[in-house]
Amino acid sequence: MNQGALKPSTIIWFFVIAFIILFSGFGLRDPWPADEPRFVLVAKQMIESGNWLFPHRGIELYPDKPPVYFWLLSLSYLVIGSWRWSFLLPSLISGMLVLFLVFDLGKRLWNPRSGLWAAIAVLATIHFTHQFKRAQIDPTLVLITTASFYLIARHVLLGPCWRRLYAGFALAGLGVITKGVGFLPLLALLPLVLYRRQQFTPIYKVNKNDSWRWLLAFGCFLAPIFLWLIAITYFGLNSGNPEHAEYLRNILFKQTAERYADPWHHKQPIWYFIQTIAFFWLPFSIAWFWLFKPWRQAFVARDLRTVFPLVWGLLIVVFFSISSGKRDMYILPALPAFALAAAPYMQSISERIGFQRALFGFILFLGSVFLIFGVAALGGHLSFVQKLIEARGLGAEAQSLWWMMLVLGVVIVAMALWSRTRQILAVTAVSFGLFWMAYGFIAQPILNPSSSASAIMVRARAEAGPTTEIGLVAWKEQNLLQARGPVTEFGYRQPVNVQLKRAIAWLKQNPNSRVLMVNQVNGLECINYGGPGTTHLDKANRRSWWLIKPEALLRCDEALLDAPR
Repeated sequence: MNQGALKPSTIIWFFVIAFIILFSGFGLRDPWPADEPRFVLVAKQMIESGNWLFPHRGIELYPDKPPVYFWLLSLSYLVIGSWRWSFLLPSLISGMLVLFLVFDLGKRLWNPRSGLWAAIAVLATIHFTHQFKRAQIDPTLVLITTASFYLIARHVLLGPCWRRLYAGFALAGLGVITKGVGFLPLLALLPLVLYRRQQFTPIYKVNKNDSWRWLLAFGCFLAPIFLWLIAITYFGLNSGNPEHAEYLRNILFKQTAERYADPWHHKQPIWYFIQTIAFFWLPFSIAWFWLFKPWRQAFVARDLRTVFPLVWGLLIVVFFSISSGKRDMYILPALPAFALAAAPYMQSISERIGFQRALFGFILFLGSVFLIFGVAALGGHLSFVQKLIEARGLGAEAQSLWWMMLVLGVVIVAMALWSRTRQILAVTAVSFGLFWMAYGFIAQPILNPSSSASAIMVRARAEAGPTTEIGLVAWKEQNLLQARGPVTEFGYRQPVNVQLKRAIAWLKQNPNSRVLMVNQVNGLECINYGGPGTTHLDKANRRSWWLIKPEALLRCDEALLDAPR
C-alpha cells in the first residue's frame, strides 16, 4: 500500500475538526480592541454612508489601511444581517481555505499524507489559530498570499500553466490593496534564475519566447492596484474635499514606504521574529530541530519542491526583520511556506522518540501552567489577578475563568501522564482542541461585556436616559461602535484637550439634553472627577469612564483657552 495514501474519511475529519476549532466562539462575542472595533466601525460607516472608496472612523477619514478588508466585512454583514455573527466570517473562511490550499499543494507536490501533515502543522500552530479567530486584516492577507503562492508554485513546480501564473500575480496585486505587503508571493521568484542555473528539479524547461508572458503576468499584478489608484485619485482630486488629498498622501506613502523605512511604533530588535517563531509557532516549531538536516539535504539534492517554499518563507522573515517596526503577525504569511517545506518529513519526525519526548514535555508544561494558575487564582494567591479583574471591570464571573483553567490543566496533565510518549500526538491534538473550544465557548462570552465595551455603553445609556445625547471625549472605537441611542464625537485623532474644548461648546448649546462620556486620561485633569455632576460608570478595557455634566467642567474653560479649535 502506498505510504502516502490516506482514507478520504481521514481528510474529511481533519477539516471538520479544523472548522470546529476555528468556529468555536463564533457569534458569542462582539469586536474586541485593539483593531477589531476599528475595522468593524469603518465597515459599518461604509454601509451607512455609501462611501466605499474613502473609509471613515467617526467624522474623520481613516487612511491607515486600503479598503478591501472593509469591503469584505461589509459584504459579510449584508449577507448575514448581524455584526456579531458576521465580523469573524472573513477570518473563518480564510482559515479554512488556507488549510485546504496548503493540503492540496502538499498533496500535489508529494502525496496526500504529506499534504495533510502540512495542514496539521499550520492548524496546530498557536499563532495561526489565535489570529484566525480574530477580525484582523492579516488572516485575509494570509489567504491571498497563500493562494497567490499556490498558483505560482503550481506553474513553477508542476507547470507550466500561464493562466495560473497570471491569476497568482493578480492575487498579489489584490493583496497590495488589502494590506501594502500583499506582493510577498513575488519574493519567491527572486532566486528563480539561480535555481535554473544550478539545475534544481522539478522545474519546467524555459522557453526563450516566454518573456512577454512574464511581462503580462506583471501587468496582471499591477491591474488591481491601478484600478484602485485611478478610482481614489479621480474622486479624491475632484471631490473638492481637502481631506481626500491628504488621504491619498497618507495611504500611498506614509502607511507603506515611510512605515517600513522609518516606523513610528512597534519597534523591535532584528531577532524579534526568531523568538516569535520559537514560541508563537509551538508546537510546530519543536519539529524544527529535526528539520534542519533534511532541509540542508534538499538544498544539496536540488529538490525545488522543498527549497521553493522554504526560501520564500525565509525571504518573508528577512524582509520584515530589516524594518525596525515589527509585530508578531507580520510573518504569518510565512507559516504555510515553512509547513509545506516540512511536509514530506513530518511523518518520520513524528515517529522519532526525541520529538515525542519534547512534545510530551511541552504538553505537560502547558497543562501544569493551566493547573497551577487556576489553583492560585481561585485561592487568591496572585496579586496581579486581582489587578487584572479590576482593570477589566470583571466581577464574580472571573471565577469561571479560573475554574476553566483548572479543569483544563487537570485534564491535559492527566492525559499526558497516562500516555507518556505512546499517544502524545493524539494527546496534543485533544489538548489544543479542548483549549480552543474552552476559550471560544466559555472564556470569550465571559470576557465580552468588558472587553468589547458593550456593558459600559449599556450602562452609559441607562444613566444618561433614553433621549439624552452623549458626547464622547477621548473615546475608543469600541465606544462608538457599541453606543446605544444618540451619540456624537469630536474627532478621534484630535488631542484630548481639543476634543474637550469642542465638547464643552457642544454641551453648552443644550445642557439639559446632553451629557459627556469621558475617558479619564492625562490632559483632562481640569474635570472634577467624583464631584457634583459626575457619575463613575465603571472600568472597561483598562480605562475609567465617567458621565460628565456642566457643573463638573467649571475649571476647564480657563484651562482650555489655549487649545486650538
